[in-house]
Amino acid sequence: MNKINYDAALQDIIEENLRLNKRPKLLLHSCCAPCSSTCIERLKDAFDLTVFYYNPNIDTEAEYLLRAKEQQRLCENLNVKTVVTDHLSEEFYAQVSGLEGEPEGGARCIKCFNLRLNKTAQFAKEHSFDFFATTLTLSPLKNSERINGIGKAVGEKIGVKYLPSDFKKRNGYLRSIELSKTYSLYRQNYCGCEFSKK
Repeated sequence: MNKINYDAALQDIIEENLRLNKRPKLLLHSCCAPCSSTCIERLKDAFDLTVFYYNPNIDTEAEYLLRAKEQQRLCENLNVKTVVTDHLSEEFYAQVSGLEGEPEGGARCIKCFNLRLNKTAQFAKEHSFDFFATTLTLSPLKNSERINGIGKAVGEKIGVKYLPSDFKKRNGYLRSIELSKTYSLYRQNYCGCEFSKK
């Protein structure tokens, strides 16, 4: 079975939008400002872009607010709209109950991806976005095929198009490091939850 090239699929959609002079409304779930930087750079000319910061997995309120503030600051610099949700950690703990001992990248992470992409798709549907997407495929530590599979299934269930991506391709992660330096962004050294921190 051939693997899907999610980066090429995204590029095709971007090129089609630019060719037709279309800018569909896109809601981009973001885990943090550094990861969103590359994604925003690649998407903002082809979409009417709004960044959606929803991450109940983040371990403390202080960390959540710091990342949210950095996300808003970056989006202001890039003239991109932002939506920041409250820190709803109880939603994360309810989802991953019983999976606390799972290894990083295992069943707990899949539940977490599902939670965040479901919330993003629901918001996109309620606010008439044409697409939703996520910055999660930027990380070299995350399985883009798995994330895209979840996104596609969630989109079909909720009734809003999922935009495929593999933002780590074409040196996307390296570019996020460069942009983080350019904008002096806070770069955390763990995904966000107390389990990844360990």
